[in-house]
Amino acid sequence: MGSRGYRAKGFFLTLEGPEGSGKSTQAVRLVATLKRAGYSVVRTREPGGTPLAETIRRALLSASSRESVTAETEALLILAARSQHVAHIIVPALRRGQIVVCDRFSDSTLAYQGYGRDMNKHWLRTVNDVASGGLSPDFTLLFDLPASAGLARRRKARGKQNRLDRESELFHRRVRQGFLALARQTPRRVTVIDATKHADDIAMVTQALVFKRLPRYRLLRKPKS
Repeated sequence: MGSRGYRAKGFFLTLEGPEGSGKSTQAVRLVATLKRAGYSVVRTREPGGTPLAETIRRALLSASSRESVTAETEALLILAARSQHVAHIIVPALRRGQIVVCDRFSDSTLAYQGYGRDMNKHWLRTVNDVASGGLSPDFTLLFDLPASAGLARRRKARGKQNRLDRESELFHRRVRQGFLALARQTPRRVTVIDATKHADDIAMVTQALVFKRLPRYRLLRKPKS
């Protein structure tokens, strides 16, 4: 499953960032704006997106402290969920010419498991290539803020703490540095956004960046009523 055949039709946008970066909120706002502009949009997330992948998500994020999850188990489960997600949600939408807005994708795997868990990055890239069928985003927005600020936001979100939120600040600093390293390696695909600013200001920047990219693609538009 390569990228040829549907790449020229759809637009694959991913939103990345450390915990508490606000990317999920921006995804909701962006999708609403795109739909108002007449685009056909699919909003999804990782791990998740399909019933099986959502089951894997719940298992990963709510895992009991009585049984520790190894880094290898974590990575393999995420990649298994991605395989389902790409095959059943992302690729079909791209083939239809839709915009896919995905909350996390392969950059998160490299940032969290590669930099955060210090796993072998070459192995992660190789297995991800198998799981994703070689699919890479057309455009990635990286919402960046210091780990301490992101974790403080997460602590304020009562009832929304998960297993990753309980990791050390050092772990989350490594994750952030991983994201920034990936942005430096792929500057044409990844744009970094200052996520410390007000949500309204971030939304304006986000939407302007996305709309600037869209004219290059032959996208499915909703029929005018």
